[in-house]
Amino acid sequence: MLRIEDTDRNRHVEDSVQKILSDLRWLGLDWDEGPEVGGDFGPYHQSERLGIYQTHIDRLLAEGKAYYAFETPDELNALRERARAAKQDFRYPRPDPLPTAQDAGKARAEGRPVVVRLLMPERAITVVDDILGNVTLEADQLDDFVLLKADGWPTYHFACVVDDALMKITHVLRGQEHLMNTPRHIALQEALGFTTPRYAHLPVIFNTDGSKMSKRDKEKALKRGEIPPEIEVHDFRSAGYLPEALMNFLTLLGWSTGDDIEQITLDETVKRFSVAGIGKSNAKFDRSKLLAFNTDWAARVAPDRLLGLFKDYLAVNDAPMAQADDATLRLVLELCAGFRTFRDVEAKAGFAFVPDDAIVYDEKAVQKVLAKNDGAGFAMLEQLVERLAALAPWSAEAVEAELHAVAEGAGGKLGAVAQPLRVAVSGGTVSPAIGATLELVGREGTLRRMRRALELRTTLQTDSDEPQRPGC
Repeated sequence: MLRIEDTDRNRHVEDSVQKILSDLRWLGLDWDEGPEVGGDFGPYHQSERLGIYQTHIDRLLAEGKAYYAFETPDELNALRERARAAKQDFRYPRPDPLPTAQDAGKARAEGRPVVVRLLMPERAITVVDDILGNVTLEADQLDDFVLLKADGWPTYHFACVVDDALMKITHVLRGQEHLMNTPRHIALQEALGFTTPRYAHLPVIFNTDGSKMSKRDKEKALKRGEIPPEIEVHDFRSAGYLPEALMNFLTLLGWSTGDDIEQITLDETVKRFSVAGIGKSNAKFDRSKLLAFNTDWAARVAPDRLLGLFKDYLAVNDAPMAQADDATLRLVLELCAGFRTFRDVEAKAGFAFVPDDAIVYDEKAVQKVLAKNDGAGFAMLEQLVERLAALAPWSAEAVEAELHAVAEGAGGKLGAVAQPLRVAVSGGTVSPAIGATLELVGREGTLRRMRRALELRTTLQTDSDEPQRPGC
């Protein structure tokens, strides 16, 4: 069952839900009930369940199990600072007597924020955890937490406890960072007369440097001027990973099948999974291992499946190659066999699908391949323009044969023929096999790019004629 927990309106992003649904389906995680599917316990967006939450709030208030509070943020901060100065953990000081509905109404009239807090029991609460065993929090570690915020929206804690009960959730598996929240949830379940589900708190995922893996890693990388790492599912999808590889990798983070199995499908995981196989220690997200998994999966999935995933990658990234037909995309995948991610495929062959005048020439490639040795590469391009213009038919095989013939006349060095051509059509020194590359680009595109590359010679000569300043 899929539930959309969207009660934190400060962090709500309007199109994020559709992105979540799409990414889950991409992973192969289809839900039996929830958004776009329906079910007996909807609605499945918490933002559509406010009336349900208010009913339970009213009941808790009427039974004296919850109460109003109306401190301002500044007042709460002052209380926290006082606790910090006394070297004590902050615990919300329960008012005595408890505020009444009339008090709350007066506070609202004064413009104060009115919330509802749970009246916590004055006793220790033990979490029976299927992974960690019994975990007990003493009463002095638990305070009266907020159930309903001043804006009328429920907190995560309250909404989840209510929904878990009403939606008949039997097991709650979540990260160990939520462990300290669970005693509060148990207290709320007791106050509402709900059955406590089975809990299992999972190992937290860490980066290889020992830091906790977090969405903030992307923000930190951007501030340092670095390429942000993939963190969310959509990041891996748009980076060109296969869902089979990502699921395989994630499945084995913190869980073991009991043997040395490395490759496992979702169906096999469902058959073999048990909570007993989950470890207690934190897992490390080894990106090099994920890359190895992805390389293996890309080589083993069926061709039709690989094509479908490649088309999804191109669509998600709005890549020019997305306009190519299936036959062309199959050819590209074959030419790039052994790739690590779809991003590698696009980097290697994407140039063939952009406008001819959009090719950006790598300065080092131009100098090394075209301008070096008194412009030998430029001279080779001039020779090839006429021969390729007359070549028929235009195919990978015909191109290869023609280039080999030219190479024989140039001392047998195919590289001296193919590399200038590769730089001219791709802008750099990396592409699929040269014959297939030219077939992808087409005769007219190839000739236009070659002539454009030849224009660089004039630019280079102009630059070299400019007087050099002292010290240059």
